Amino acid sequence: MRQARQPDFYTRYGVPDTLDGRFDLLVLHTVLIVLRLRRDRAESERFSQALFDTLFVDLDQSLREIGVSDMSVGKKVKQMGKAFYGRLDAYRLGLEASSEGDGGRQLADALYRNLYRGLPEAEPQGAPMADYVIRQAEHLDTLSVAEIVSGKLSFTSP
Repeated sequence: MRQARQPDFYTRYGVPDTLDGRFDLLVLHTVLIVLRLRRDRAESERFSQALFDTLFVDLDQSLREIGVSDMSVGKKVKQMGKAFYGRLDAYRLGLEASSEGDGGRQLADALYRNLYRGLPEAEPQGAPMADYVIRQAEHLDTLSVAEIVSGKLSFTSP
């Protein structure tokens, strides 16, 4: 959460400073962790599930705190879950394509659609943000599952 709240995302990278923008940055960083942990699934499956559960318990609580009615929270959390899995697949495919030499184009497109919600003025931000995501994925690859699970998780600066 701390990484997703870095001011550079809203100033330098042009992510909208809105509930949606903040949600998408949180999801992006969680996806990066989940994708890293998938490589060592036997060691990390329980932690990955706990991370996902914690994220959605926090989102549920946040919705309630901002005044979303109890009747609507479940529906909104379900939509957020679908959004999470859609972004997980899109960013996974984008990172795979970038490692196969597409220069981050597929990832930049996925970020533009999701993180920037397709805003025309944000289109130029897709490529720099894709570079950031690729750097973070590479950095996370240097961390062991034990480091991540024990809380010694770090990201590089935006």
